[in-house]
Formats: sequence, structure tokens, C-alpha cells
Amino acid sequence: MRYTPPMRSDSPLRWLFLDLNSYFASVEQQLQPALRGKPVVVSPVDTDTTSAIAASYEAKAFGIRTGTPIWEAKRLCRDLIVTPARHGAYVDYHNRIIAEVDRHIPVTKVCSIDEVACRLMDNENDPAFVRDLARRIKAGIAANVGEYLKCSIGVAPTRLVAKIACDMQKPDGLTVIEAHELPERLYVLKLTDIPGIGRKMERRLAIKGVLTIRDLIARGPKRAGEAWGAVNGDRLWWSLTGHEVPDVETQHRSIGHSQVLSPSKRDPAAALATARRLCLKAASRLRREGYAARSLLLHARLEDGGKFAAHQRLPLTQDSFSFLRELDALWPRLAAQKPRIRMVGVTLAEIAPAGHEQGALFDRDDIDHALAREARGLRLSEAMDKANAKFGRNAVTLGPLIGGRIDQVGAKIAFHRIPDMAEFHE
Repeated sequence: MRYTPPMRSDSPLRWLFLDLNSYFASVEQQLQPALRGKPVVVSPVDTDTTSAIAASYEAKAFGIRTGTPIWEAKRLCRDLIVTPARHGAYVDYHNRIIAEVDRHIPVTKVCSIDEVACRLMDNENDPAFVRDLARRIKAGIAANVGEYLKCSIGVAPTRLVAKIACDMQKPDGLTVIEAHELPERLYVLKLTDIPGIGRKMERRLAIKGVLTIRDLIARGPKRAGEAWGAVNGDRLWWSLTGHEVPDVETQHRSIGHSQVLSPSKRDPAAALATARRLCLKAASRLRREGYAARSLLLHARLEDGGKFAAHQRLPLTQDSFSFLRELDALWPRLAAQKPRIRMVGVTLAEIAPAGHEQGALFDRDDIDHALAREARGLRLSEAMDKANAKFGRNAVTLGPLIGGRIDQVGAKIAFHRIPDMAEFHE
């Protein structure tokens, strides 16, 4: 069923969207005064074969972006400074920034580690008011969190357009787009300036004859949705033309972690140790968030450009021991290729709220029954969670950690998921 919004006459400025500029790199410049004003990239591990996960604006001037290989970034800028990622610091600053924004206007949605959206009420949507509000938020972040933490702010009738407006002036920008300016003000932008339209979608739209935002709007909501080719594709059209569209609730389907390996830890034996730690970390997070999983996916990227993926179904469980058994069973399929493993990841999938799994009916009557063993394993897994939360990461773990000392497997930030601080103890 397609969404039919109200007429746009009642579409005042409703959303303020804030995007922190070059966030990880800016936090490093805030923490390390020697990096200020210099080209800086943040790297996940200390190797030239990995890629930048953030670049300062001084580095961006040389053409360096998120995703640029470190070796290439060093070629583009001889004076480049590479600093290791400190995800705990980024989460800490994220929380401080959220608190500061909340002093000025309630935060409606945390969209990612460096983006927040705030809904404007009827007494807050005057253009002059929102410009003053945006300036106060910027000044508050500089004064109370860090002077090197700049942000761009967009204000518009819909959250999508506010995000687009936010990207129109960087760094430290402020762009307000009112309903009467839509959609015409967007026509100067490229299709790929719309969140959700990457190169693949751009090519798909081109096949349908949609080469510009003007082309997309001209099709009307139904035909624009058909060109988009996805469920609720017409929602994009309505939002771009200034109509608020209710969020579609998404279901949590998987929990996983991955790690880029340092060059000395890329043989299968050493990589297995890291994979086991990632598996334990995912299992701990699964339990903390109240889920159980029906399958485990092992995936890897190899130094030669190849990829590997294999999965195994299992009864719905939260038990770390069960997950490790399945991981160990899958690993020989990867190791048989005699690979050099650049990245390894473990994902627990087909998840459901805990409590749906079958109970260990034989826990007392038959200690060797599979359900009884799982029940004991789950209790031990939960006890490990508590010990690690109290005494620190790896206070209690499952061994042996084959391959000797492993790369640090702390909490990592996917841009659209902010780790709980508890993850830094797992």
C-alpha cells in the first residue's frame, strides 16, 4: 500500500539535522594539538594495506577520502600523519555532543556516530529562530566539548531534505531549505547527493531514463517508485517534495563484528584466534541486547582480492560454546585455501528475542543431554559477561587463543551503529 501524505501547505520547517565534519579525524585533532591544521587520516590498524576510516579537511585537500588505501594516501600527501583509531574516545565525544545538543533542543534520533536529527515544534520553526538555534548549538559544542569539533547543520520540512541540506555546505555550514523552495532548490545537485543513491542505484535509474533529480521528480510518486525498484520507493519522491513520511520500522536481523588483521596475523592459525574473539564478542552483545541466533556466518576478505563466506544453522541459542563449535567447524573450509586473510568477520544471524528458544528440560535428569549441556554453557557464558564487565576485557575468555597474541579486538564503530560502552569491556 502506497503512502499518501497531506497537502504540502502544512509543511513548515520540521527537522534540524546535524553532521559532525570529519568526525574521527577531528576528535584526534582535538585530543592531539600537534595534529591541528595538518593532514591527518585515521587508520584501523598499523599497516599501509588497510584504508582510511576518516580524513581531516587538510588531508581531503589532497584528494584523500574515507576508504582511500593508506599507501595511496601517503603517495598523495608526503606530509600525511596516520594515527590509529581510538573508538572509545569517539563514543565518549559522541555522548558529550549529544548531551550538548540536547541542552538546546531535544535529540529525536541518533542517526549515526556523527549525525543526529532533531524535530522542530510549532514554536521553533521560524527561519530566523532556527538559524539562531543552529549558531547556538555550534557555539555550545565548541565551548563545552571541543573547539576542533565542527559541524554542518541542515534545516528543512523533512528529515531527508534536512540531511541533504546539511551536506550542501561543509565544513561548518548552515543551510535552510523551506517548503516553497522544494523541489526546485535540489535540482542543482546530483542524484548521488541523495542518501541511498549510490553508483549502482544511479545506473539502475539511468536505465529507466532518470538522469537527474528533476527527472525523478517529473515522474510523479508512483513512477518514481517504480524506477527506484524497491518496496515503498515512492516515499523518496514525497520526502524530496517536502512531505513528511512516517518511518518504516526495521527489524534487527543480525549481530556481528569484523576485524582488519595486521600483516603478521594474516595466516589461518593467527586469524582463527581473532575470529574466535570476534565470535565471543558478538555472542556477548547478543545476550546483552536480549537476542538469540539461529545461524553463524564466517566471512573473510583475502589479500589477493578474493572473498570467502560460509554459514551454519544451529538451534536458536545464546550460548558462546555453541557458536564457537560452529565457527571451529567452518574454519577448515577457509584454511584449506591456504589464504592470507586481510579481514575476518563473524556474524550471528536469524536472530529473535531471547526466550523463544526451547528450554533445557533435561537439565537435572540427564547431564549429558545436548539441551542440558547448552543450558550449562549459557550460564557460564553469562557469568563470563559479568566478570568481563567488572574486571575488564579478556578477564575471562575461552581458550586456547590459537596463534599466540592476537590483534586488539575492541569495540569498533560502524558509522550507523554506536557501540554501547559495555562493548569496550568485551
